Amino acid sequence: MKRFLVLAFSLVLLAGCSNYKVKGDMDIEVQDFTHENQRGEQVSLDDLKGSPWLATFVFTNCTTVCPPMTYNLTEVQKGLQKAGVDDYKIVAFSIDPDNDTPAAITDYLAGYDIVDDSKWEYLTGYNQQYIEQYARNSFRAHVKDDPNSDQVIHTTYFYLVTPDGHAIKSYDGIDVPVEVIVEDLKTLGGK
Repeated sequence: MKRFLVLAFSLVLLAGCSNYKVKGDMDIEVQDFTHENQRGEQVSLDDLKGSPWLATFVFTNCTTVCPPMTYNLTEVQKGLQKAGVDDYKIVAFSIDPDNDTPAAITDYLAGYDIVDDSKWEYLTGYNQQYIEQYARNSFRAHVKDDPNSDQVIHTTYFYLVTPDGHAIKSYDGIDVPVEVIVEDLKTLGGK
């Protein structure tokens, strides 16, 4: 009888987990792109389709929020690894593309404990005006070059993108809900 109760309880828990639904706060079709990543490879929206991904907007010489945001992405990745989630990508769009060359990005990422760099696509190779418009049109994200400094003003969100290329949810990139992001990516990826 005890064994039956444990089995029944386990099935109820599994059934509850399988009914998890991602609760989105947006639905925006991500615009098509092809950009260069930190490895000097071309990455397109089509390359990312089929897996869920987490997007953000950062730059390598940021003196305020980008370092903690990048660190937080490494914590999300550790949570994904611990949960056995393998079907995902982390995509960072540089918002200072004039300075963020693939070499600069590689140096920047070397300062972080990234558990699987094959999952990261840190993109560059476009101009400032393009990324400001792209962020607004594909993610409702604010990005604006600061004419009075070498910094870029931007929002601090991570964005959940579905396997078919729709941004459906935003998360605080500073006070990050790691467990929720892991569960959302797991649900969308099926693994």
